Amino acid sequence: MSHQQTITPEDEGTPPRPPGERPRNGTGGVSHARDFGRGFWVKLVLVALIDAGAVYGILSAVSVSQWAIAGFLVLALVLVNWAYFSKRALPAKYLLPGLVFLFVYVIFSACYTAFIAFTNYGDGHNSTKSDAVQAILIQNEQRVEGSAAYPLTIVSQGGTLGFAVVQDGTVEVGTQDDPLAPVTGATADGDKAATVPGWDVLGFAQIAQEQDAVVNLRVPVSDDAADGSLRTSDGLTAYVYQSTMTYDPATDTMTDSATGTVYTADDHGNFRSADGTALTPGWRVTVGFENFTRAFTDSRISGPFLQILVWTFAFAFLSVLTTFALGLFLAVVFNDPRIRGRKVYRALLILPYAFPGFLAALVWKGMLNVDFGFVNQTLLHGASIPWLTDPWLAKLSVLMVNLWLGFPYMFLVCTGALQSIPGDVLESAKMDGASPVRVQRSIVFPLLMVSVAPLLVSSFAFNFNNFSLIYMLTGGGPDFQGTPIIVGHTDILISMVYSVAFESGVKQYGFASALSILIFVIVGVISWWGFRRTRRLEEL
Repeated sequence: MSHQQTITPEDEGTPPRPPGERPRNGTGGVSHARDFGRGFWVKLVLVALIDAGAVYGILSAVSVSQWAIAGFLVLALVLVNWAYFSKRALPAKYLLPGLVFLFVYVIFSACYTAFIAFTNYGDGHNSTKSDAVQAILIQNEQRVEGSAAYPLTIVSQGGTLGFAVVQDGTVEVGTQDDPLAPVTGATADGDKAATVPGWDVLGFAQIAQEQDAVVNLRVPVSDDAADGSLRTSDGLTAYVYQSTMTYDPATDTMTDSATGTVYTADDHGNFRSADGTALTPGWRVTVGFENFTRAFTDSRISGPFLQILVWTFAFAFLSVLTTFALGLFLAVVFNDPRIRGRKVYRALLILPYAFPGFLAALVWKGMLNVDFGFVNQTLLHGASIPWLTDPWLAKLSVLMVNLWLGFPYMFLVCTGALQSIPGDVLESAKMDGASPVRVQRSIVFPLLMVSVAPLLVSSFAFNFNNFSLIYMLTGGGPDFQGTPIIVGHTDILISMVYSVAFESGVKQYGFASALSILIFVIVGVISWWGFRRTRRLEEL
């Protein structure tokens, strides 16, 4: 028995729907009903977690007035929700994570480094002017002679320490940020506070655990900073301390009441007296191009800096040249099918590349030790050659160790490039009577360079910033003498940046950032020039 399909006027002229095709809506279009499957709920949970983290970051940034960070997080939050819940944003689902990480870890880092390069940011200049004024006043506090002794009770509230004292029979409590104020319901035992509502009274053991924090705590006596603050040295008795410095906002000066010396704010973020004496700490200010010109104009730095600059170029160039030459030679040798066991030899040759570079540098440092190193004691029968302490031998050692670490990479690259050269091209050259040397020089090497030249440029950039080898093998030494920063004969620019920022006593982030920008410009220009030169090889 056949069943006849009823056709409505709306269906006339509409072809029948193939089996398995999704039903259409009343207007003839595909139904846009949302599919709430497992994938949707997984996406919902992940985006919810991202939203929660972003909201927390926004609130934290707003609480410390970091409006730029808060604005970026708001924008990122909107983009994430739009990209992952909009059907029209399919490409954004894949591009957005990469763009966010690109902005945070590359663009923002580069821009912030450039900003710091034009400031005096570093030890003694790492905060605002108001913080510097407050710190100077605190550092120059002295106990007021004849001030009353206050029996002290140490209290705590939510991890915040405070002092509780009794004045005129009333218990008063204050913290680092809040001056002394009466507390309702507090009780006293004689001249010492006993209980304070809302606060925990610390015992002797707890005070001992917080000894440093208690000793460094200063509690303002009142809202007027001139009245001084309470401080203690034993956690039992507090005394009034007042600063010998007085800050005058009208004239922007700091006056020492003990000596009468006046310190005036200068354009380098310090209060400085007429004889040039500066108060510390200072504050962060913009210094223009001083950090960039300092490396060339400061006589104590310019000499070592120029030597380090020349050595950096020499190290990068010679590292690429030696590793490529050895890697190419070995690749050509083991590309010959007449050599038996080529796979075994190739596997052995890449072992230095498989070994972690920083560990290899440490091993070589021990082997090159002048007194008990394997090279001197075993290979050279007890010789005392200062491989790492003589300036020229240390540079030679760095190049030799880098050759041992770097030639396997060039060997792999050249081997792959050689095997990609068409065999018929080589056969044609041989049939035309070309000698093996001519084939290598006129065909193999030019075709090889088409593939390898961009990698040589990137290898130069890598070695230009090869911090781990220098730091692990020589530490930059042997050191230059008479320089205000700790730098040595084997330092390259990037290790000099590290020394300026972290290892030279006074951390100079502004100067280090300026050197980083110089490295970025140098590497960028050389890479641009190198890639332009490699395009000519493609004409082959």
